[in-house]
Amino acid sequence: MVKWKTKISDSTDEGTSVRGYSLEELVGKISYAEMVYLLLRGKLPTAEEGKMVDSILVSVAEHSIGTPSIMSARTAASGSGSFVQGLAAGILAIGEHHGGAGEGCAKVLQENLGKTAGDVVSAFSAKKERLPGYGHKVYTTDPRTHKLFKLAKELGIFGSYCNFALELEKELEKSQGKKLCLNVDGAIAAIISEMGFHWRVAKAFFVIPRTAGISAHVIEELTEEKPFAKRLESSEYEYTGERGKNLGK
Repeated sequence: MVKWKTKISDSTDEGTSVRGYSLEELVGKISYAEMVYLLLRGKLPTAEEGKMVDSILVSVAEHSIGTPSIMSARTAASGSGSFVQGLAAGILAIGEHHGGAGEGCAKVLQENLGKTAGDVVSAFSAKKERLPGYGHKVYTTDPRTHKLFKLAKELGIFGSYCNFALELEKELEKSQGKKLCLNVDGAIAAIISEMGFHWRVAKAFFVIPRTAGISAHVIEELTEEKPFAKRLESSEYEYTGERGKNLGK
C-alpha cells in the first residue's frame, strides 16, 4: 500500500508537531504571519522576514466589494444562507485573472533572473502573451507595491528580484508605449522570491489573507442583508440573443 507522506505536521496523543515544533509551544510565542512562513517555507522566519510576511498579508486582505471573489461570495451567501458556501464561492473565484498573477510573475522572475529585461519582454511580445504581475484595472501606479517595496528596503529584503521586477516595468512601458505598473501581485512575487519561496507558493500569499476579507463580506451579507434580496434589473444587463423564434410545424 502506498502511503500519503508529509513533512508538515503530525498529531498524536502526546500533541501536535508542526515542522518539528510543538504546536502548543508555538501558541503565544509566534505571530500568525510567522506561522504562515513556517508552514510554507519549512522554517521559522527572521524578525525581518516575519514583519515582511505580515505586511504582505495585510496588503491584500481586502480590496473592495467590486472584485470577483467578493461578488461571488456575497451572491452565494445571499442565495445559500451559508457562511461556508459563501466563503468557498469567493475562494473559487480567485485564479489566473484575479489574484493569480503572482504565481506567473514569480515563475518569470525566478526562471529569467540574469537575463535582460528587454529579452524577457520581447519573448512575451513575440508570443503575444501578457507579462503576469503588470497592469491594473484601477491603478497606474499601485500604492501597495510602493509600500511593500519601501518596507522591503527598510528590512533588508529588497534585492535582485525586486530590481529585476522594476526593470521589467520600465521595459514594458517602452515596449507598449504606456505605463503597465508592477501591481501588488508582482511586488509580492518579487519579495517572496527574495525570501527563497518557490514560485508555486505565490497564490497562497493572496488566498490566505483574502480569506479574511471574504469572510467579513460574507458575514456582513448574512447579518445585515435580506436573503436573495438583490438581483440584476433589466437595465443592468444586456440581452444579446435572438427573439421571436417559433416552433413552426
